[in-house]
Amino acid sequence: MWVMRTTLTLDDDLAGLLKARARELGVPFREIVNRTIRAGLGEAAERGHPAPKTIPHSFGFRPGVDLDKPGQLADELEAEAFADKA
Repeated sequence: MWVMRTTLTLDDDLAGLLKARARELGVPFREIVNRTIRAGLGEAAERGHPAPKTIPHSFGFRPGVDLDKPGQLADELEAEAFADKA
């Protein structure tokens, strides 16, 4: 396997999270950084590391509600609430 050494500047909060995760799993810092980058790029499964799971959830929106237009949804909900009061 080819290895490249590089300098990487991480935000303090991110570095702290990565260090904590490395301690938690008992792996070297460089390994947890590589795993995290692979997972972010979607290559974790190819390297034998499981990718993070995404758990779908139904939020109970009615058919036809476009979640890409939250302003429109808010307007419609406000109009319904106004109509219920009238």
